[in-house]
Amino acid sequence: MNRPKTSDMSSSEDAPPLYAAREPVFPRRVSGRFRRLKWWIMALTLGIYYITPWLRWDRGPNLPDQAVLVDLANRRFYFFFIEIWPHEFYFIAGLLIMAGLGLFLFTSALGRVWCGYACPQTVWTDLFILVERWVEGDRNARVRLWKAKWDLRKWRLRLTKWFLWALIGLATGGAWVFYFTDAPTLLRDLVTGQAHPIAYTTMGLLTVLTVLFGGFAREQVCIYMCPWPRIQAAMMDEDTLVVGYRSWRGEPRGRHRKKEGADRLGDCIDCMACVNVCPMGIDIRDGQQLECITCALCIDACDEVMDRIGKPRGLIDYMALTDEARERSGKAPLPVWKHVFRPRTILYTVLWAGVGLALLAALFLRSGIGMSVAPVRNPTYVVLSDGSVRNTYDVRLLNKHGADHDFRLSLEADAPLRLALEGEDDLVVRVPADTTYLQRVYVIAPEGSGADRADRVGFRLVAEDLETGEKAYNDSVFNGRVR
Repeated sequence: MNRPKTSDMSSSEDAPPLYAAREPVFPRRVSGRFRRLKWWIMALTLGIYYITPWLRWDRGPNLPDQAVLVDLANRRFYFFFIEIWPHEFYFIAGLLIMAGLGLFLFTSALGRVWCGYACPQTVWTDLFILVERWVEGDRNARVRLWKAKWDLRKWRLRLTKWFLWALIGLATGGAWVFYFTDAPTLLRDLVTGQAHPIAYTTMGLLTVLTVLFGGFAREQVCIYMCPWPRIQAAMMDEDTLVVGYRSWRGEPRGRHRKKEGADRLGDCIDCMACVNVCPMGIDIRDGQQLECITCALCIDACDEVMDRIGKPRGLIDYMALTDEARERSGKAPLPVWKHVFRPRTILYTVLWAGVGLALLAALFLRSGIGMSVAPVRNPTYVVLSDGSVRNTYDVRLLNKHGADHDFRLSLEADAPLRLALEGEDDLVVRVPADTTYLQRVYVIAPEGSGADRADRVGFRLVAEDLETGEKAYNDSVFNGRVR
């Protein structure tokens, strides 16, 4: 039997591990126009998320007054004046398509701008870092605390930070469950311990995940869990504006500006400010990288340094590959609008707008009533005492309005068929507001009419809303006695 050589075994044992332990990232505080933009976007998005379940919208006495509500119990989705029924799920599908096209559009124009400014992972991570900085101090203080031994002070600071993170996570999970039921009622039930166990379970799970992703995993979520970094390359081209480093201006870099040969150095003084503020812990001077979320904080940090040393801003800036070629040859970069408005982005915009207009047309042209007809097959038909043949159907009448409406049913057929309603003397049914009403209907063919002995006779059942004049119809077939 051949045995492996000793040298092979030792080289296998000395091989580097397939997984490297996470190196914690401690981004430094920075100020500037992009940091201010991120603060505003964070405040806006978190405000919308936390406040929206508490907004009210009067829909009438029979409907919930929560402005945005996913009513799973009644299989309904409310968004201010819009109400989406289960059979109208194509509206949700259309919104998802618009979201995808919008992501393609922004990525093709500005790279991972969604990831850097509005992605929930980025927003909550920024909030958690803000809390961490408030409790433990700026970057240098947090690095020292990380390396320090576990003493009373370290435990106090860490427990304070984790407690505040848990409160944020709890508020996040609480806001989420409020979207699925009446918020004030659920809050009262949660406080008094009367809420459904699913509510407590969901809040607990979301609290843990928010703290885990925003507090501990952070950049790991963007690098390893999110698929978008690996897809974005298909959306970008040489005209996409991304955060980049002007190496032709910054190199060779060097810290010492008063020594001999300093005049041959570039503008970069190798201060590491761009690296220290990066929430992903990368060096933008190494070129475009999968980990970069285009948050532009390195631009703010570099501009601040350039101001201090008297150099022009823009050593790190938004730029395209075509700009690099132009600047290296001494030409001015193209205007921003020429990068943004190009065939690819225009195509995405047209597709996005087309889907949006189609959804709006479908929303405002949809009928306020609906109807479905289901034949009762057991038995297929019944022969009555006078020799006529009767078929039975279950008709579901849908009233999308906020008030009770009267529906008149009628029958259209080439054969002499007659219509009757179970439990009703006439052909008018009162359907409650915002409800699907089940009505049993009989279609009768008199003896000797021909339809009583026909195999399958087609007919149309029509429902007319007597309040609005709207009509809905459904085609079905009548089964007679076949000789």
